[in-house]
Amino acid sequence: MKATQQLWDWRQTVAGLYHDIRSSEDASASWRLWCETRARLFRLHPQSPIEADSRENYHGPSTYPYNPSLRFFVELTSVPEERFAVATGDDGETVMHAFARTRGLERELSGELTLYWIEGYGGGVFLPFADATSGTETYGGGRYLLDTIKGADLGSVRSDGTLLLDFNFSYFPSCAYSSRYVCPLAPRANRLAGAVRAGERM
Repeated sequence: MKATQQLWDWRQTVAGLYHDIRSSEDASASWRLWCETRARLFRLHPQSPIEADSRENYHGPSTYPYNPSLRFFVELTSVPEERFAVATGDDGETVMHAFARTRGLERELSGELTLYWIEGYGGGVFLPFADATSGTETYGGGRYLLDTIKGADLGSVRSDGTLLLDFNFSYFPSCAYSSRYVCPLAPRANRLAGAVRAGERM
């Protein structure tokens, strides 16, 4: 299978996984499926970010135990126009702009987060963040919670105007695993003072 076909297969698998997560009413069971599917992909798939000679004994990304208290329905507020480009190695630049700010995380996480729209054909929602665990318990460059271009989509804004943010599904960017990747990291606006002990960890 050619590299482009392999990547297509990876993207389809991830998109299917998040479809199943959105379709389930059991968040804990969905999280277990997420962990199991990602472990299999990282160990067996040719597009895995794990180096080929390390995959055989790799058992999947480490995670904190599922924590239902880190599942939020947040409101979205408007933000001032902010557009910027991030260098992403051989891919050139990723251009994005801020389009919304959360309301509903401050009490538990000591901060709010900005959602970004990645520009380019089709576009997509991108939500990176860093927190008090970054660099010690989790990857120093932060984690991703939403990246809809890559299929990591927990769901859109509901009829009541709120958006689900379940930090149990936060994960490391590929550059955390290999220097082959250059990833956009969490900007200053998305650095939480609180510790998010959910999702992927060292």
